[in-house]
Amino acid sequence: MTVSDDIQARAAQLREQLHRHNYRYYVLDDPTIPDAEYDRVFQALQALEAAHPRLIVPDSPTQRVGGQPLVAFTPVRHQVPMLSIHTETDPGPDGALAFDAQTRRELGLDETAAPVEYACELKFDGLAINLRYERGVLVQAVTRGDGETGEEVTPNVRTIKTVPLRLRGAAPEVLEVRGEAYMRHADFERYNARQRAAGLPTLVNPRNGAAGGIRQLDPVQAAKRPLSFFAYGLGEVQGWELPATHSALLDALAGFGLPVSRERTVAQGAAGLIAFHHAIAAQRDALPFDIDGVVYKVNRLDWQRQLGFRTREPRWAVAHKFPAQEQLTVVEAIEVQVGRTGAITPVARLQPVFVGGVTVTNATLHNADEVARKDVRVGDTVIVRRAGDVIPEVVDVVLERRSAKSQSFVMPEHCPVCGSQILRPEGEVVARCIGGLYCSAQRKEAIRHFASRRALDIEGLGDKLVEQLVDRELVRNPADLYALDAATLAGLERMGGKSAENLIQALARSRTTTLARFLYALGIREVGETTARTLAAHFGALEPLLSADLTQLQQVPDVGPVAAAAVQAFFQEPHNREIIARLRAAGVQWPETAIEPVAELQPLAGKTVVLTGTLESLSRDQASEQLRALGAKVSGSVSRKTNYVVAGRDAGSKLDKARELGVTVLDEAELLALLDSGGR
Repeated sequence: MTVSDDIQARAAQLREQLHRHNYRYYVLDDPTIPDAEYDRVFQALQALEAAHPRLIVPDSPTQRVGGQPLVAFTPVRHQVPMLSIHTETDPGPDGALAFDAQTRRELGLDETAAPVEYACELKFDGLAINLRYERGVLVQAVTRGDGETGEEVTPNVRTIKTVPLRLRGAAPEVLEVRGEAYMRHADFERYNARQRAAGLPTLVNPRNGAAGGIRQLDPVQAAKRPLSFFAYGLGEVQGWELPATHSALLDALAGFGLPVSRERTVAQGAAGLIAFHHAIAAQRDALPFDIDGVVYKVNRLDWQRQLGFRTREPRWAVAHKFPAQEQLTVVEAIEVQVGRTGAITPVARLQPVFVGGVTVTNATLHNADEVARKDVRVGDTVIVRRAGDVIPEVVDVVLERRSAKSQSFVMPEHCPVCGSQILRPEGEVVARCIGGLYCSAQRKEAIRHFASRRALDIEGLGDKLVEQLVDRELVRNPADLYALDAATLAGLERMGGKSAENLIQALARSRTTTLARFLYALGIREVGETTARTLAAHFGALEPLLSADLTQLQQVPDVGPVAAAAVQAFFQEPHNREIIARLRAAGVQWPETAIEPVAELQPLAGKTVVLTGTLESLSRDQASEQLRALGAKVSGSVSRKTNYVVAGRDAGSKLDKARELGVTVLDEAELLALLDSGGR
């Protein structure tokens, strides 16, 4: 069936829009439309192509992921060999001095000649790739291989969103672009977090993640690894007169829409090379991706041709490496650390090893599941990685060096800081200390939460003041707050007499609260505002809640086995009960309430409501309270189980999701009518 000219033109227009927005989003990092608008254009093109399959072309943005898994990779001979660059490992200036001296000597330049101009770039830590464009369209992607022959990985490279499927502007007849496929730190961390949550293997490091992603036989699986690409050179070229310099060449590649690193410069002589090396070494930890050095290239292309090659390396370029970010060492012990929220993290104590420019003696093991998955034992030889400011981690075990005396790790049952029970909630990978009110490792976080607006609402007790109170050991737990006096507070940094008196008054006001707010303020794991209100309404008083067993707790609406176990464990911990008693003795009180009617008898029982946007006549909190009073559950996210979405001014993605799912949308007037009618 033929496709009309109008439909073909519309498809071409949509493709061009998506190419333009992809370039701005992934290459320039400067999007001009919101994600929802991009999705709308993408879906419109998908719909056209589904209705008219003849419209599908290889460079369509809809074709980045798809196709049948490969049986094997096809060998491809490079038209222009992909040669490696000589590597200089001396971390000092000698490497740059030697390269400049050699270059001047081979070019026949004496001491009176002007300094040689060099193009300076980053040495990316990923996988080298050759992209072949014909008449501007990506037709093939090949790995370096042995330099003469690589493997075709086109379907996988097409999943990399920074790789343009079509070049911008008037492209050459043939343009082979050399560059590096790599994984950004943020993408690496997000990928590993998802894998850990799913109980699946994690990546050892970003470089292995990039190499493994490119060499997946199934492009759909390759697409799950979020890779990026930087261009830095050329292979075969037909129909294009090259610029005079390498730096101008990179500018031209950027003009074609190819991603080129901004961290590059043109330097004069050895002094310029040394300055670039020092500057990038200082920035290395802040870069969003891994590098293992810098690259110096003679900038003039005619001089590059004159210098030529030695064996398999160009004479006109050298890679100047930085200290390694991975090293081997031995695990001397495995201990646990307690985080500010009570998370228990196994930590490997290591034989000191120099990694990434610093001496490392400790490395994180993340959680007990990760220790078991990697099978890290005391006495093992391990690979330790340190990248930037990221905490060093054990990424793998060298099993062939394992001793028969190695010892497996066992998670302790009690917190090493406060002695409270360590609990691992069902379905979670993180174990936690439940002594939140007592544990010194969690002290600052517990006090901040206790004083927060939706808890005890102690106005004036900000983060910096909490830091001072805890660091000076004036406050060890929330109960100590009520023993503070104005004179002590006035002596603290940035706390005059008036501020101190205001805080004392705020503490006095906070003594009168509600049971729901008090329960929320305790910071019990799995007990947010909604669950705290539900528990308060169900039990009516604190005493029956303190003694409730799992069966009684699970009779509370919306309290499942995990939340019930967390509540019971918290109240069974003697340290927590002691601090609750001290809070009551300090005058923290609330009115006893009658147990609320069974939720099923309330008008909005079983209904889930989501609020989005700004309401004019009442605050979000007031609307939530009134809805809950009628038995509704107020949620923060829209799903198929949502009954109503209340859309105020400037409603965002939640309103879009409601419309997509067919959820009933109420405006503010309809919400007020619902509340005025008592939910009927």
